[in-house]
Amino acid sequence: MMDEVKRQIANDLLKIRAVFLRPDEPFTWASGIKSPIYCDNRLTLTAPAVRNDVESAIAETVKREYPDAEVLMGTSTAGIAHAAIAAHLLGMPMGYVRSGAKDHGRQNQIEGKLERGQKVVVIEDLISTGGSVIEVVNVLREAGAEVLGIVSIFTYGMKKGLERLAEANVRNVSLTDFDTVCEIAAQQGYIAPGDAVRLRAFRDNPSDESWMNGVTK
Repeated sequence: MMDEVKRQIANDLLKIRAVFLRPDEPFTWASGIKSPIYCDNRLTLTAPAVRNDVESAIAETVKREYPDAEVLMGTSTAGIAHAAIAAHLLGMPMGYVRSGAKDHGRQNQIEGKLERGQKVVVIEDLISTGGSVIEVVNVLREAGAEVLGIVSIFTYGMKKGLERLAEANVRNVSLTDFDTVCEIAAQQGYIAPGDAVRLRAFRDNPSDESWMNGVTK
């Protein structure tokens, strides 16, 4: 069942170009790293059929993987809409965590009611190196919440991200992942069959640009 969901969501993201693969004309990340993949899961919000698949899958994943969850908390800003829709489907409360505390009013960083000891699942759209979502987990833990884990739409599965999540002792379950997207993309002709190997070489070591020349180690 999980593999079916991974393939369905990968297909959805490729279809609406929320995940866009361009190994021969790489994108440049803010860090300067050349990337063959661009991911913008906000596009799922403007594609109702895909949005339905994604939000239903998030809700089902929360029920299956974190049955004791009491509150969903979205990451700011990309995870907020997904947390809100999934919480609506589940009949659960939701809130979100700002990237920093407000400088006015009550100076909240956590928006929405959260009691100490409540069991929380964090909803995130995308995990690469894991830094931003772990900050959210830490804010919630400092507020006294019990963070059961994360549900994300897509994860790169980068070594740095996996190590950070392990160090923070937080579990992530993604609807789909880099390898599944590459597999579906090759099957459906979005990329040449040999490009999947180059893409995985990028994922394994983003700072090594040898994949750009078709060289893989």
